[in-house]
Amino acid sequence: MKQYDVIIVGGGAAGFFAAINIAEQNPELKVVILEKAKEGLQKVKISGGGRCNVTHAEFIPQELIKNYPRGEKELLGPFHQFMTGDTIEWFEKRGVPLKIEDDGRMFPESNSSQTIIDCFLNEAKKHQVEILYSQNVSDIQPLDEGFEIHTKDEMFQCETLLIATGSSVKFWKLLENLGHAISQPVPSLFTFNINDSRIKDIPGVVASHVEVSVLGTNLYSEGPLLITHWGMSAPSILKLSAFGAVELAKLDYKFQIEINFIRQSFEDCLEELKVLKQDLAKKTVFKSTQFDLPKRLWHQLVLASNMDEETRWAELNKQQLEALAGQLIKAVFNVDGKSTFKDEFVTAGGVDLKEINFKTFESRIHKNLFFAGEVLNIDAVTGGFNFQNAWTGAYIASKAIAK
Repeated sequence: MKQYDVIIVGGGAAGFFAAINIAEQNPELKVVILEKAKEGLQKVKISGGGRCNVTHAEFIPQELIKNYPRGEKELLGPFHQFMTGDTIEWFEKRGVPLKIEDDGRMFPESNSSQTIIDCFLNEAKKHQVEILYSQNVSDIQPLDEGFEIHTKDEMFQCETLLIATGSSVKFWKLLENLGHAISQPVPSLFTFNINDSRIKDIPGVVASHVEVSVLGTNLYSEGPLLITHWGMSAPSILKLSAFGAVELAKLDYKFQIEINFIRQSFEDCLEELKVLKQDLAKKTVFKSTQFDLPKRLWHQLVLASNMDEETRWAELNKQQLEALAGQLIKAVFNVDGKSTFKDEFVTAGGVDLKEINFKTFESRIHKNLFFAGEVLNIDAVTGGFNFQNAWTGAYIASKAIAK
């Protein structure tokens, strides 16, 4: 039986961040990370295309929380304790300066996730955090004082336990055995599979700002839209998939979306088209792209409006004008399934947030049991927000544990 003051289960972002901060704040504590894989920080390694999207340049807690479909209310207090600015300072103090990109995402200046991994490994070594790999936890038993943890080959005991296992369905089962309720996991952050002649031949086309709503629901988002080989992606779609994770799972990922490509009302669009009919009378509609739309997208919407490549503006009848306005403002697409978005796999689900004290990230059910990261039912849209949740929860838990 190996004895420790603090055991951290999970050698990912939240686990390492918590371990380092506990050991730094209270060097007398004996801290160990148990990681089931042969190496840790795998998600850090592949995040942001191998560059590690550390956080997002949003410095107002009330604005930051709007990026969390689950956890919005609960994270407001924690973000007042440890937020984006604190994350930037933490890494800079340890020789890892971050930079802000145009879309607000923040990366290490090195553009390599290895910089973050090396920082964590060096800090863990410096503060004598022990890291044990290939330790797959199979059982947790609460004791009168602390916990007993079983892996395949070993047993451990500790006074304080922090769980940072991410979205592990298998581990959630162990937490259910400890009396914690689990919100059922469903995918979040996915792209939409759409088979439609209007977009079939134009993968790679980006509409810079559209409005998208899911018909029959209150789900709505706006932002860039990317047409892909299998359907649609980019922030407007990913936000919908995150905020609608539970609802879209209930629909079995079969539903209709309506897109307003130019963010105007139908009436305003129709008026503008009537003016164009006069002004561009002799030109073909197909070749005179309007509303700052990508040319290839305009072509497809024109062809879907009962006209061909030779139709001139002067020839448009009332039905064709209305059809074109409809394609621009209220284009309906059938979604049939989803695809994972790159390696940014995120799951909605986890430990029920009512069972956590968000002043310390301690369990309300077991004393000295703490949580950090995606093991909780907290998830975010893409852009560095999931990591910020990990840093915040891990830091606040580390402060409580170090005391």
